[in-house]
Amino acid sequence: MERRDFVKKSTIIGAGITILNTNPLTQKSNLNLGVIGVGARGLGHLGLLLRRTDVTVTAICDIDEFTLNSAAKMVDKLGKKQPKVYKGSDEAYKELINDKNVDAVIIATPWHWHVPMAVEAMQKGKAVGVEVCGSTSVEECWQLVRAYETTKTPIMFLENVCYRRDIMSVLNMVRKDVFGELTHLQGGYEHDLREVKLNSGTQWYGGGVEFGEKGMSEARWRTSHSVSRNADLYPTHGVGPIMTMTNINRGNRFTHLTSMSSKGIGLHNHIVNHPKGGKDHPNAKVKFELGDIVTTMIRTQNDETVLLTHDTNLPRPYSLGFRVQGAKGIWMDINDSIYVEGKGKSHEWSPAKPMRDEYDHPLWKKYEKDATGAGHGGMDFFVINAFLECLKNNEPMPLDVYDAATMKVITSLSEESIAKGSQPVVFPDFTNGRWITRKPIFALDDRY
Repeated sequence: MERRDFVKKSTIIGAGITILNTNPLTQKSNLNLGVIGVGARGLGHLGLLLRRTDVTVTAICDIDEFTLNSAAKMVDKLGKKQPKVYKGSDEAYKELINDKNVDAVIIATPWHWHVPMAVEAMQKGKAVGVEVCGSTSVEECWQLVRAYETTKTPIMFLENVCYRRDIMSVLNMVRKDVFGELTHLQGGYEHDLREVKLNSGTQWYGGGVEFGEKGMSEARWRTSHSVSRNADLYPTHGVGPIMTMTNINRGNRFTHLTSMSSKGIGLHNHIVNHPKGGKDHPNAKVKFELGDIVTTMIRTQNDETVLLTHDTNLPRPYSLGFRVQGAKGIWMDINDSIYVEGKGKSHEWSPAKPMRDEYDHPLWKKYEKDATGAGHGGMDFFVINAFLECLKNNEPMPLDVYDAATMKVITSLSEESIAKGSQPVVFPDFTNGRWITRKPIFALDDRY
């Protein structure tokens, strides 16, 4: 089908469909929150929620006594009332979801629980803020979309890197045409995660070569994905900001991707060479399916190209590897450098900070003080604040269910492409054609 015919027919199909963001919590002065999963990530969210005056944390859920004790200490330290605790089994979260004293939930559990928990919460009318991860299947992404479209229960994807200060200033530059028409963008997750540790709030525990039942914190579940899957396991930090800059699901969409992976030697070498491991350690015999570097290329409907990189099992400093390039110039985050044609010295990089300060986003100007001390350089404040403010004011979520499905599905699509020798794989259109008429809403002003 010709593109113009596709656009015309999709517009007709989508014209009579309206997705409403109904919200019974509108104008409620204090929201009762439940937190499902109070490990490393959940504790961060719990700390932010406990500091707010418009929220009461009425319930928490986890199966790990260590993390529950850490949460209790945090509550005591901040002088708050201890929430009701749900524990004892993998199904304990269902009791929290059915708790009448819970209006909304934050889900910060191991990845494979995100969709089942979010779907059940939406079905019970509990608004959902769900943490980020890649998908376990394409179908689970559709389950998330169908649950929202059936229940109209608000759900926000808590992709905090979209709110990183430098990223938001670059987003502001994109919208003010500093780089001209965009042609190519890059991002990824480049983070040495070989030795996972847990911060209890007072000290670090764990680390070493163990995973699974003997592991600590994320090593108890995250490393298993490296054993059994060859895919971009964690695409959302890299692709989230790219989606806001290219208006994905709102006038633009991803059409297809192709992925390839390198050999996977990083985790094996880590185990063999670690003081707690060695060539005779049982884990030295484990075959890790995940390639150390997974590279994914995506094309958009508007003909931009996107490059994503997943790199977590080799020694390296942390980076998300952002690059934004258009007809007038380019920005790269690894050295925070910028080049805009006609500004600065010809063919020479300039430090980006002066221009980033000039285009500092209104959200950061407004909330800088409130975000001070929040996790990940303040980014965590913004996702929680946006989720709660949108709930209270009956506003659509800035990172909604369609954004969640689009970010998550990259994992499954990349896995399929790699398995098929890097063949292109078509992106599902989770909006069912509504991307053509949906308008950008993310961070258009200084509200949320």
